[in-house]
Amino acid sequence: MNPPGATPSTRAGTAGLLEKLMATVRTEFRDEVLVFDADDPIFGGRTCRVRECERSARGQQMCQGHRQRWAQAGRPDLEGFIASTDSRWRRGRPNMVCSVIDCGYGSSRRGLCVLHAQRWERAGRPDRAAWRADPLPVKQPAPGATCAIGHCDLWPHAASAFCHAHHATWKRNGCPAVEQFAHGFAATRVTADQTVCLEGLPPQLKLEVAYALQRRRDDRGSTCPPAVVMQVVSFLREAGGTSLLDRTEHEWATSIGRPAPRDSNPRALLLYARRQVEDLTRPGGWEDEYDHDVWHLRRLGFDGNPTLRFDQIPQPWLRDLVKKWVRWRLGTGLVLETVRRGLRSLTRFATFCDRSGVEVLADIDRDLLERYLADLAAELAGRQRHGDQIGQLSAFIQAIRVHRWEPSLPATAMLFSEDYPQRAERPPRALPEQVMAQLEHTDNLDRWNNHAHRLVTVILIRCGLRVNDALRLPRECVVLDADHAPYLRYFNHKMKREALVPIDEELHALITERARTLATTPVLFPRATKNPDGKVPMSSSTYRLALYRWLERCEVRDEHGHPVHLTPHQWRHTLGTRLINNDVPQEVVRRILDHDSAQMTSHYARLHDTTVRRHWEAARKVDITGSTVTLDPDGPVADAAWAKQRIGRATQALPNGFCGLPVQKTCPHANACLTCPMFITTGEFLPQHRAQRSEVHQIINAAQARGHSRLVEMNQQVADNLETIITALEADPEAPPAAADAR
Repeated sequence: MNPPGATPSTRAGTAGLLEKLMATVRTEFRDEVLVFDADDPIFGGRTCRVRECERSARGQQMCQGHRQRWAQAGRPDLEGFIASTDSRWRRGRPNMVCSVIDCGYGSSRRGLCVLHAQRWERAGRPDRAAWRADPLPVKQPAPGATCAIGHCDLWPHAASAFCHAHHATWKRNGCPAVEQFAHGFAATRVTADQTVCLEGLPPQLKLEVAYALQRRRDDRGSTCPPAVVMQVVSFLREAGGTSLLDRTEHEWATSIGRPAPRDSNPRALLLYARRQVEDLTRPGGWEDEYDHDVWHLRRLGFDGNPTLRFDQIPQPWLRDLVKKWVRWRLGTGLVLETVRRGLRSLTRFATFCDRSGVEVLADIDRDLLERYLADLAAELAGRQRHGDQIGQLSAFIQAIRVHRWEPSLPATAMLFSEDYPQRAERPPRALPEQVMAQLEHTDNLDRWNNHAHRLVTVILIRCGLRVNDALRLPRECVVLDADHAPYLRYFNHKMKREALVPIDEELHALITERARTLATTPVLFPRATKNPDGKVPMSSSTYRLALYRWLERCEVRDEHGHPVHLTPHQWRHTLGTRLINNDVPQEVVRRILDHDSAQMTSHYARLHDTTVRRHWEAARKVDITGSTVTLDPDGPVADAAWAKQRIGRATQALPNGFCGLPVQKTCPHANACLTCPMFITTGEFLPQHRAQRSEVHQIINAAQARGHSRLVEMNQQVADNLETIITALEADPEAPPAAADAR
């Protein structure tokens, strides 16, 4: 097997590469010495914090020269040093002037110019302070004459065009022309950390490196410091060769620098350069990539360098079918990770078929699939991957039939719902309120050392978004309805659609302030590094690591005093559970969480039974005689009693109470009747009782007028029972008033 990154021929396709490079590399990358601005978003970084200094920042956010000056000064207060120091480097600053008053010559020794130093020595070296008060006069240059170096105001030395110090430097440099020497001081000298030198590379290799740097600039992604580029250039000079395609990716990766993870930056840049050059030799697109057994998805428009490997499927006929299936799934916009899971599942199935002696598609029948199901169960029983493996294989078989890719597939090659393993329903992973109270406390939220991470946390808790949906929010993500109520607008990447969720005014203000500080950044939470245009959102791994550190700082504990470990998705479960337990209708919860079906929301609704039971236990319950029905919620039959009530609710649709008859017994009453001794009711049904009492009295009055004594007798018992029930329930202070019922 070829090493990763190998191509069928490492040199095939290089024909015409030089011509393509000549036509593609822009003029700005053609020079042997490339100079980049200090604030270049890709090849630079930050400029020195010292005002008017245009060089690249390094340690303490200062250029090399100013950092060295700060260190030599004894490392004083950094902010004060940055504000007070001269922005010019040493060669751009004026030389020291003679300490004698009104002397404009440069200092030579002991703070004196050459002429004053000679006179001081001839005077016997007296105290300099006293001597400087009345020195002997010296010859001065013509009025207005100064050093030929533009920034130097000192008098010229003797007949020279320069001051004493610059004259000495001019002599050490071979006495060049005055204008040439002076221009060298006027020009800003670019440091090595802003320069890439491609000298010494073969012509084509030089263009390949230049093309890779051009592509890096155009990608607007990761930064590429010139120091890292020069590590790669130095390595290529020593390695020899004329092209990056002379070796495979694997060969380059194992030969540059120290073993991983050391020297990762130059290694990554070298591999990036090779990929860019190789892509230049390829036409790209599906027509070019499909026939390869390793698909480089960057050539198909995917970000980064993801790959799909088919070379581990030994059967050519099965490999071709899997390729068709994967291409079709990618074309439908399916998430790449889901496509990868399908490929992994089919790769495992291909290995099983190879062991089983399957040579053609016609050999894949129900008998083979049943043997494969047994093989899966032996390896993956009880694991979530078990059902996924079956589902992916079933989808593959179904696609072959639907698209008629291969008619030889046997009709018996089918998987049924009974083939899937039984999956235990996992309860929602909602966090206990005791934990949520700690997480939502203002003091703990203020312990975030990053405002973006704090806002993400608040959005996840209050809106229930998936973490990737929250991190990819656009900068302008709040919309208002006709009543000026705010909504958070986001893209539900799982369902591939836009969604809205209502938010409170506080969260609206936090998001608005965050958007204001970002200026023109298109996303609300841009990645902090390798993101010059601010278009790339923060990754979920970055937020998760920050979340774990925040939990440690807050010392969040569970009810047993143990540190809390959670995932961002648990806040989604918590919101759904809170809404259900607050009696929010299930359809409303479905819309808030943007579930695709009520079945997804019913996962949270299972907790609603606990809420209903809590209300039922707290409510006052009476029978037809008005006697209170008591139930100890902590008693030995509490759970069984609640189960009986649940069955009664489900099997007897009574409009004004519940049936308390055990399910094992037969009801002697033809319908829901207030003369049944098993009838139980609560205050929530008072409106129905009052309405029924009025109807019963009307029936009794009409029956008396007609002389129907039996009808009067039957309904009188109902009326008496209703009066007893209403009187008993109205004694409950939480019972709804009659006036409210009338409305």
